[in-house]
Amino acid sequence: MPASTEPATGGPLTIALFHSVYGLRPAVHAAADRLRAAGHEVVVPDLFDGRTAASAPDGMLIKDEIGKEELLKRAITAVAPYSDRRLVYAGLSFGGAVAQNLALGDEKARGLLLLHGTSDIAEDAAVDDLPVQLHVADPDPYEPHDWLNAWYLRMRRAGADVEVYRYAGAGHLFTDPDLPDYDAEAAERTWRTALGFLAGL
Repeated sequence: MPASTEPATGGPLTIALFHSVYGLRPAVHAAADRLRAAGHEVVVPDLFDGRTAASAPDGMLIKDEIGKEELLKRAITAVAPYSDRRLVYAGLSFGGAVAQNLALGDEKARGLLLLHGTSDIAEDAAVDDLPVQLHVADPDPYEPHDWLNAWYLRMRRAGADVEVYRYAGAGHLFTDPDLPDYDAEAAERTWRTALGFLAGL
């Protein structure tokens, strides 16, 4: 079917949801279930190959042991079969960085949903009005204001259509009910806003 006959917005998406450094834990599956309940297909790659972490430092050790190149290779391999299915990249913290890297390199990407995390942006990155939504704590120890302001400007320069939502007083991974960071009100606001964003793609 020619791309021009496909509806510009609406309808189910395929969402690749990448986990944080804690690994593929129940909270990630719960997030995926929220997205499925809205009618979307959700793929939840396990970049740590079954390993999970009890703390962020432990998760960073797993991430560093596997290495950035291998993690990206695993992510690309996991989503490759879905590239023609209105694919949206999404991620939690470290998973957001993975999602961003893949979305900026995929001209077919329909959108990018970032929860709690961003990544560096290559100087030559270029997209065609890619819809991007970021939800982040304010302040966030991993995403300081200066970084986020520079990130926003670089994403805009790359051609992305960016929305940033900040949640005052929330902990870093405030959507994860299994962690001390959890903030029920901020989490519900995040999911309500995110689902509206996805509905418009």
